[in-house]
Amino acid sequence: MTQSLEQIVHIGEALAHPVRIRLLYMLSENERYIYELAKELNLSRQVVDLHLKRLEKAGFVESDLRLEENDMRAKKFFRLKEFDIKICTADLKNIFT
Repeated sequence: MTQSLEQIVHIGEALAHPVRIRLLYMLSENERYIYELAKELNLSRQVVDLHLKRLEKAGFVESDLRLEENDMRAKKFFRLKEFDIKICTADLKNIFT
């Protein structure tokens, strides 16, 4: 699959912060509720949400809202999508020629 310039930029941005790399590792173990991630990272939910949005935009994670049986509030869960990162010279040639 050929990567567009925009896709390459999103991938680079997503991997350019240590917290996002840590989130990928944490989600590789199992899907997680955003508040669990924030608590374990000792960051606010809002900061973690911003990092997760960047990962979601790049195609590394996906999320869904759920109503828990014992709690009628919607909770946002994130899970890691299968990915294999590869950017080759052919991608660059297709973009710039």
